[in-house]
Amino acid sequence: MGKLLIIAGLAIAAIGLLMTLGVPFGRLPGDIVVRRPGFTFYFPITTSILLSVLLTLVFMWLRR
Repeated sequence: MGKLLIIAGLAIAAIGLLMTLGVPFGRLPGDIVVRRPGFTFYFPITTSILLSVLLTLVFMWLRR
């Protein structure tokens, strides 16, 4: 459990660093945005898929 928490903390720190450097997480091509007067709908489909793949690889690596 401790190893998992350390990896999760490092991953969050890495994402924060990348966002600070200007990587557009949450605004990737393929993310759906609908803007209307008084209403904005945002669905980050591409970001969700990318995050899912990365987490799958990390957990596969941790199982070994």
